[in-house]
Amino acid sequence: MQLLIEPSGNCRCVYSEAIDVRQIGEASIRRGSHVEPTADGQWTADLSPVNGPSLGPFSTRSEALDAEVEWLLEHWLTPGA
Repeated sequence: MQLLIEPSGNCRCVYSEAIDVRQIGEASIRRGSHVEPTADGQWTADLSPVNGPSLGPFSTRSEALDAEVEWLLEHWLTPGA
């Protein structure tokens, strides 16, 4: 799990249960995307909550989840890294 500690002291991460983020301080958890099925049984990852694109379609939910995390790590957590 990657943590980004900003100069303000705020910490950002793509949430997982690898660590209890409440141990760092007060937690505010927000949705970064919506991984949903399409009418034809495919899957998409809509990253509009973080001003991102819609990814997909993918044939499995796990592929959509993997693409979601990859995009968040590259473009939201550490943009330009």
